[in-house]
Amino acid sequence: MNWARVERRGLVEAMRREGPEAPTLCTGWTTRDLAVHLLLRERRPDAAAGMFLPPLGAWTGRVTRGYIARDYDELLDDVEAGPPWYSPFALADKYVNLAEMFVHHEDVLRGGADPTGPWMPRQLAPELSTALELPLKMMGRVTMGKSPARVQLCAPDGRELLSVGSGEPVTVSGAVGELVLFAFGRAPVDVTFRGDPAVVALLQTARRSV
Repeated sequence: MNWARVERRGLVEAMRREGPEAPTLCTGWTTRDLAVHLLLRERRPDAAAGMFLPPLGAWTGRVTRGYIARDYDELLDDVEAGPPWYSPFALADKYVNLAEMFVHHEDVLRGGADPTGPWMPRQLAPELSTALELPLKMMGRVTMGKSPARVQLCAPDGRELLSVGSGEPVTVSGAVGELVLFAFGRAPVDVTFRGDPAVVALLQTARRSV
């Protein structure tokens, strides 16, 4: 089962349902902006490089404006089609795109939610939860490597999925999907914290992203 494709389809369905101007959890991005981001990432590595290399910023802006001007449904058709054969993501889609598609799917589903409020997550298939454990362990080390606490991410059954960072210990418990979202700095998420309240507060406000 390629869960990246399943989440991609769910993401596109949500984006079609919400329309092009709906909010997402990506600060300042609408669903149209998110679609453009995905297409730059998968189809225009020359332009995507400008996100990290300032000298290429003007070129990235030019390509981005071209995508933004396109019909929204056409953008989503291209997102749904997945990475083309020449994309660096094509051969490893099921491995490198699972977290990306899952997190952005939730970015749309939770886009209008209060980041400080409670959230009732969707029920994930057990197989999807299992598949998300690997990207959590890999990407969590990157996104939380500079954490102000020694963070232990634990599944509902008590298994430690990841230990990362340094300092006072904090345990974050929740379903695997919610832990993925927490590791990527998203809110709201349905997780619980155990540790010194001051350290927990620092962790909650710390930057967690690639």
